[in-house]
Amino acid sequence: MHTNLFEFDLPKDAIALRPAVPRDSSRLLVVRPDGGFTDSRLVDLPDLLRPGDQMVVNDTKVVPASLQGRRLGRDNAEPRIEAMLHRRIDGARWSAFVKPARKLKVGDVVRFGDEGKVCFLNQLDATVETKGESGEVTFAFAIHGAWLDQAIAERGVMPLPPYITARRPADAQDLADYQTMFAREEGSVAAPTAGLHFTPSLITRLQARGVGLHQVTLHVGTGTFLPVKVDDTSEHRMHPESALLTAETADALRSARDAGCRILAVGTTSLRLLESAADEDGRLRPFRGETSLFITPGYRFQAVDLLLTNFHLPRSTLFMLVCAFAGLDLMKQAYAHALAAGYRFYSYGDACLLTRTKMAP
Repeated sequence: MHTNLFEFDLPKDAIALRPAVPRDSSRLLVVRPDGGFTDSRLVDLPDLLRPGDQMVVNDTKVVPASLQGRRLGRDNAEPRIEAMLHRRIDGARWSAFVKPARKLKVGDVVRFGDEGKVCFLNQLDATVETKGESGEVTFAFAIHGAWLDQAIAERGVMPLPPYITARRPADAQDLADYQTMFAREEGSVAAPTAGLHFTPSLITRLQARGVGLHQVTLHVGTGTFLPVKVDDTSEHRMHPESALLTAETADALRSARDAGCRILAVGTTSLRLLESAADEDGRLRPFRGETSLFITPGYRFQAVDLLLTNFHLPRSTLFMLVCAFAGLDLMKQAYAHALAAGYRFYSYGDACLLTRTKMAP
């Protein structure tokens, strides 16, 4: 499909720079399968679901993966280097996007952190192990495991999306705002933003309604920030992301589906993991590994019936996914309605509740 199909005009003032307070006071656009729209609130979600519905959330935790450093040693020059860690390889190595990439080559050492900042290690050094296209490198850090995690936490900054940092810098409030209440498994460099709307009181009300709650893990990479630069969707490649669906959770969801219950994915990350874990018969199986599933209109959904998600960028893989789920024309109409009604867009913005299009099984 031509990527121009997923264009729409978006005023800058529609981009949310801070989340709603409290979180579940965010607006919720219910997109009905008949083509109608209902303006609601996240706090009303229990009334919009049925007893027996099963809700799946992503429990990944964002790491402060934006690092500032300087190249050491070569040519007596020490140029500044910006790095965005985006995928953990093992206990000591991360894939990262760096700027300016031309200043680095294999074997270079980069020292991260401001010299005046107190760090329990005094320094955090990484060697460029490999260098690929588009400014991507593999860093081999001098320390590993929990020590490395602590050093990154001390020296890193919360990696807010560029459409927010272009208008304001990240600050201490973002350390709390840009984590969901479910966050426990460290590894993401972007929040699963649909989960940001939930509060303990809302979860209590959902469970009292008879809605099940399940947790999966998909560590979100910076590929979620990258625009689709090709003209045809078939030419775009997703960055792989690490994911886990346990056997216990897969069994529980499969049993619920067999009993006629609906599966609600909270966010596109939860949806992509569940669809990656579905077999040819549409039954969920345990999943551990990487997924680079790219969903566009024409994809036949197997595992998910409902989707709660934020409002996404034009021409983004996320907008393509929601168009595949609920229908291209309907989602364009829904986004036009949202803009006219003053909904807030992107990571800190409002949300919509979608039902899977009838063209899918």
